[in-house]
Amino acid sequence: METITSQTSQTFESHNPVDASVIASYPNTSPAEVNAAVDRARVASVAWQALGFGGRRKVLLKWAAEITKQVDEIAEIVRTETGKPISDATLETTLALGHLAWAAKHAESVLSKQHRPSGLLMFNMKTNVTRVPMGVVGVIGPWNYPIFTPMGSIAYALAAGNTVVFKPSEYTPGVGHWLATSFANIAPFADIFTCVTGLPETGKALTEAAVDKISFTGSTRTAKKVAASCAERMVPVVLECGGKDPVLVAADADINRAAEYALWSAMSNAGQTCIGAERVYVVNEVADKFIAKITELAKQIHPGKDGNYGPSTMPSQLKVIQSHIDDAASKGAKFVVGGVDSVKAPFVEPVIMIDVPENSTAVTEETFGPTLVINRTADMAEAIRLANATRYGLAASVWSKRNGEKIASQLQCGMVSVNSVIAFAAIASVPFGGVKDSGYGRIHGPEGLMEFTYPRTVVKTLFNIPIVFTTFGRTKFADKFIKVAIKTLHSKGIG
Repeated sequence: METITSQTSQTFESHNPVDASVIASYPNTSPAEVNAAVDRARVASVAWQALGFGGRRKVLLKWAAEITKQVDEIAEIVRTETGKPISDATLETTLALGHLAWAAKHAESVLSKQHRPSGLLMFNMKTNVTRVPMGVVGVIGPWNYPIFTPMGSIAYALAAGNTVVFKPSEYTPGVGHWLATSFANIAPFADIFTCVTGLPETGKALTEAAVDKISFTGSTRTAKKVAASCAERMVPVVLECGGKDPVLVAADADINRAAEYALWSAMSNAGQTCIGAERVYVVNEVADKFIAKITELAKQIHPGKDGNYGPSTMPSQLKVIQSHIDDAASKGAKFVVGGVDSVKAPFVEPVIMIDVPENSTAVTEETFGPTLVINRTADMAEAIRLANATRYGLAASVWSKRNGEKIASQLQCGMVSVNSVIAFAAIASVPFGGVKDSGYGRIHGPEGLMEFTYPRTVVKTLFNIPIVFTTFGRTKFADKFIKVAIKTLHSKGIG
């Protein structure tokens, strides 16, 4: 089994967020043990790279089959540790499998050697670019989607030829432990994929270990600390952070569908989705209709054991949610669903606010709860301006029958769904990531595979020519030849 067993016998407990009952105990992996895991992964990386694309593809598809056979088991662990409904946990697992399979099947076509033209002056040279695995990748995962999100780094890093050391959230260690065990069941040898469970200090130790890259998912505040730590050693990072994602509703939108999807985006998983809706900007012409419809739908959902969504997985988030609701109320927001008493630990009832001042924390800061701000705009230009007026830039949703892509092109974010929500996360062939305080770097798609490699250029002399440039013996004729060639190629300024 590829989960590190602590030699210090220090452990921590994972809890069911619904009733705070203890689920299990896991090793609180020490910095020394993290370093040892990384060292072993580095040794294993040589043989893992040597398997080549074909060999790694077979292993990863075998792992996908292993997970598929036990999908109910891992979904139950996700449900228990996060509190989300079993149907949501199952959906998350199946989406993760889709990414694992895509990365395995497409790594070779994306990362294979490319031949490049050498140009007129270097016509006797053969030029190619290869994508080289980084070596050992450290992955630090979140608790809100404990299998889907980290798989977007794990699968692509492994397919690209790296070994991986994975630190799951301390709120969902069982998911990471299970993933490592399932991989060990099919692995051709040890230390390809290792899980180090632990509290935040374990994650900090991984960022300070001798890894070649870190892929982190979490808060912007923590991401900046990770980036600073890695910068000390010139270790590159992928940062997938929070968002304050907007929904823009145009006058020609399908209002009923927009309301239904926006509600699900905002409330599913108890609002604990970085790419979930937190703000809606709807033009005046259809605002009343949209608000009436989403209010009607919201009154039909509720949290709970048998509800539409579960509890806040991280108890401390309840204070953030309450503070945002209170701030909006104090600034004059109107509540059409829920109110200041909607936080009922560990659950939060649906909250929909309208006419919320743009300087309220309910608009400016990530709430990460089942709340939604709906503000009216004079036109779509104002909606776009307000959607962009944030320090975040992760994702957005646009609703318009005729101008969806035009509106999307003006948004300052990494991903946009037109007449849908969160669609891009389920499509393995496209990159996932944000801009501004939502992070940088990309997982998923060809970009996700390239993210865990670096380019190596190799230029080879095919045959010698009498005119040489890279020597102290360069002749006047060679200098003259260069000038003539440059003038011939560039003096007219045409393509």
